[in-house]
Amino acid sequence: MNTMDRTFDRSSLGTFLRTRRAALQPEDVGLRRGQRRRAPGLRREEVAELCTMSADYFARLERGDGPQPSEQMLAAIARGLRLTPDERDHLFLLGGYRTAHRDLRLHHVSPGLMRVMDGLADTTAQVMGPLGETLLQTPSAVALLGEQTRYTGNSRSATYRWFTETAERARYDPEDHDDNSRTNVALLRTAVTRNGPNSPAADLADVLRRTSDEFARLWERHEVGLRWSETKRFVHPQVGRLDLYCQLLLEPDQGQSLLVFTATPGTESHQKLALLAVLGTDRFTTDAE
Repeated sequence: MNTMDRTFDRSSLGTFLRTRRAALQPEDVGLRRGQRRRAPGLRREEVAELCTMSADYFARLERGDGPQPSEQMLAAIARGLRLTPDERDHLFLLGGYRTAHRDLRLHHVSPGLMRVMDGLADTTAQVMGPLGETLLQTPSAVALLGEQTRYTGNSRSATYRWFTETAERARYDPEDHDDNSRTNVALLRTAVTRNGPNSPAADLADVLRRTSDEFARLWERHEVGLRWSETKRFVHPQVGRLDLYCQLLLEPDQGQSLLVFTATPGTESHQKLALLAVLGTDRFTTDAE
C-alpha cells in the first residue's frame, strides 16, 4: 500500500541525516575510532555501509538534492543510524510518507538490540518481532536458517510459515516438529489474549485456522504456557545435524527478542557452527526449498 500523502522535504531530511550522523559515534556501531578521525560522528562512507547503500546516494540525500527514497530505503537508513522509534517516525514524515506508528515500531529494531547485535557480528544471532518476524540476522544466522528477512505479508511470521510451508520445517529435527507446532500455537494464543480480538495476532490466528488443518486442530486444544526449549536440534542441508543452545534476550517495550545460538566448545556441533560462521551465506538449499 502506498502511504505517501505529504510533501517530500528534501532540505529538512538532509539536515536531519547530517545531525544524526554527527551524533552517532564509532563505538555505537561496533567500529574502532582510530587516530585519524577528526570530525565528530561517523563518516558518510561508514553510514552508507551500515545502510547498505552507496556513499554517493547517501551524500546526495544529506545535501538535499537526491531523489525521494523509498520506504524500504528509509527503513534501512533508520537501522543504519540506530534511530529510536520516534526518530524513525520523523524520518518517514520528512521522506513524504505517512507513518502507521504501531506497525513501523514493531518492525523497527530497537537501538538497544542494534547495539547488542553490533557486538555479535561473528555470532549466530537474529532479532525477532512479536509475531515471529525476523527483523535482522547475522551472516552466520543466515547460513544456519536461511535468509528470513526477505518475506512479505503473512509469510513474515515464522509461525505462519511453520504451518503453511514445508521448507520452514526442513531445518529442524523431525522429532521436534510436534512440540514446535504446539508451542507456536500456544504462544500465538497468548498473544491474541494479551493484545485483543482486533490485533495483528488475532488476524494471524484467523488466517491460520482457515489455512492449516493442523493449526486449527491444535488451536481447539486451548494450550497456553508452553515455552521454547533452550536446546535446538537443527538439520542443515550441508553440515548436517547441529545441537545448539538458544539464549533469549527480550525487549519488552517493543515485544522484540534477540536469539543467540551457541554450541558446547569441543563438540561436533561447535565445529559445524564455526564452519557456518566462515561461510557466512546460505548457499545450500533443501529439495523442499
